[in-house]
Amino acid sequence: MGKKEPKKSKLSAADIKKFEALLLAKRNELLGNVNSMESEALRRERSDLSNLPIHMADLGTDNYEIENIIGLMSSERKMLTEIDDALRRIEEGTYGICEGNGEPIPKPRLNAIPWARFCVPCAALLEKGLLGKKEDNGLELQYPDEPTDDN
Repeated sequence: MGKKEPKKSKLSAADIKKFEALLLAKRNELLGNVNSMESEALRRERSDLSNLPIHMADLGTDNYEIENIIGLMSSERKMLTEIDDALRRIEEGTYGICEGNGEPIPKPRLNAIPWARFCVPCAALLEKGLLGKKEDNGLELQYPDEPTDDN
């Protein structure tokens, strides 16, 4: 069996431009957030050196805050990856096509989450673990309680 060609987006050129602008704006916002969080974390580390002696409770609070910043930065970086993937799909002409069923993603969903890769039903299946990867990098429904040939 040959690989299926991905469907092309049915969004108008104006819609694509609008979503691309939304994605680029969100990307710039996230880059600014990540840069300011990195600066804040570095500033905290440098200021700790000048505050000797350090009380153990203060050290614990500082460590918690730095770990929290690192967690937020990781989350922001994941979203940046999703946005970059959406921008790549725009270039390829596949933006707005669900990666689960190949159908168009409704505009209201793209307005809410411009980097969405799945329509709402497929996203729900993915969250439940019922949509998984196939060998050829496609997606297929999976049934976790499916009987095996061993029975």
